[in-house]
Amino acid sequence: MRVPTIGESITEVTLSQWLKEDGDYVELDEPICEFESDKATLEFPAEAAGKLIMVAQADEDLEIGALVAKIDTSVAAPSKQAAPATPAPASAAPTPAPEPVAQADSYAAGHPSPAAAKLMRENGLSAAQVTGTGKDERITKEDVQKAIKAPAPAAKSEAPPAPKPTTSTASFSRGTERKKMSRMRRTIARRLVSAKNNTAMLTTFNEVDLSAVMALRKKYQEKFVEKNGIKLGFMSLFAKACAKTLMEMPDVNAQIDGDHVIYHDYADISIAISTPTGLVVPPVHNCESLSFSEIEFKIKELAGKAREGKLTLEEMTGGTFAITNGGIFGSMMSTPILNEPQSAILGMHTIKKRPIAVDGEVVIRPMMYLALSYDHRVIDGSTSVTFLVKVKELLEDPTTLLLDL
Repeated sequence: MRVPTIGESITEVTLSQWLKEDGDYVELDEPICEFESDKATLEFPAEAAGKLIMVAQADEDLEIGALVAKIDTSVAAPSKQAAPATPAPASAAPTPAPEPVAQADSYAAGHPSPAAAKLMRENGLSAAQVTGTGKDERITKEDVQKAIKAPAPAAKSEAPPAPKPTTSTASFSRGTERKKMSRMRRTIARRLVSAKNNTAMLTTFNEVDLSAVMALRKKYQEKFVEKNGIKLGFMSLFAKACAKTLMEMPDVNAQIDGDHVIYHDYADISIAISTPTGLVVPPVHNCESLSFSEIEFKIKELAGKAREGKLTLEEMTGGTFAITNGGIFGSMMSTPILNEPQSAILGMHTIKKRPIAVDGEVVIRPMMYLALSYDHRVIDGSTSVTFLVKVKELLEDPTTLLLDL
C-alpha cells in the first residue's frame, strides 16, 4: 500500500498516526492510518483483507507513491469462536449457558464505515454500543452520532475516592517537551512568513457603530429563522458589505501575478475558521450574488467540515478577499496578516459599548474596531481608507445594503 495521489499541489504528506498495530488482521476498507496534508487529515483504508505489516513510521514525512505498509492476504481471519470454558469445580452450581447469538447475515452487519469508525474511536464507543441502520446493518456516521447523543445508563452510586495527598513537585518544574510541528502548522508558518516578506503590507483602522445592525437582527431574526432555518449572523452582513464594495473598487479585489495584476468581476470571500489543527480560510464563492441566508448556510457548512478535517482541496482553493473575526476570542484590535495571493483582509473585533459623540451629545453605542490590512503594491493608501469607510457606512445604514443603494 502506497501513499495515494491526494491533489495536484500536494507532493508530500505526514503519517500522523497508526490506527492499527503491526501484525493486526485488517478487513477491506478498514482505516489503518491517518495522513496529514497541508490542508486536511485523511484516513487511509486497507486495500485488502489480511495481516498488516507496517513499513512507514508515525510522524514520518512521505512523498506521494511512497510505501506505507504491506498486507499479507494469505493470512486468514482469526476465528471468532470463543475458547472452551474451564470446567467448574464439582461443588459449584452449574452456570446456565448464554443464549446463542444470531450470526450476522453479511460482513457489513455491525461493521462501521470509515467515517463512523473514526467517530467511534474519538468517543470511545465499540460496535456493540451502536446499532447499524445502513445497508446490510452497516454502522453509519449518523448511527454513531445517535449513540453519542443517547443518555448513558445511570451509574451505581459509589463512595467518593479518598483525596490524594497534595504535593508540590510541579511548583518549580523545569521540564521541557519537544514535539514535531504538524504539517498544517508548518504550512501555516511558511505562508505567514512568505506573506510578511513578499508583500508591502500596511494596515488602516476605523470604527463602526453597530446599533442599526443589531436593531435589524433583533427585529427580523425570528422571521428570518422561520423562513430560512438559520440565524442571521454578523458574518453574512459583513461579507455582503465587503462584496458590494469590492465590486465598486476592483483594486482591493485584485492580486499580483508576476508583472501583471489580475482583476476579478466576482467576490470570493475567504472566511478564517479556527480548528484544533490550525487556521483555515476556505472561500465562499460569489458573495456578491448570494443572499444573506445562502452565505450563512455556506459558512456553517465550511466551518463544520473544517473542524472535522473534511474540507476538500477544491473547497480550500481560491478567494479574492478575506475576513477574519478575532472578536469571537475577545480581541479588541489587531493587524490581520494577508492571505496570499490576496491583496487585502478585513479584521473584525469584539463589540464593546463605548461613549461616543452623536449630534453634539455623548451616547453609549455598540462599537467595533475594523482593520484592513492591504498590499501597498496593488492598493494605494487612499483606496484602502475609502474601502473601509464605504464598508463602515453600509453597516451603519444596512438599509442601503439591503436595497443595493
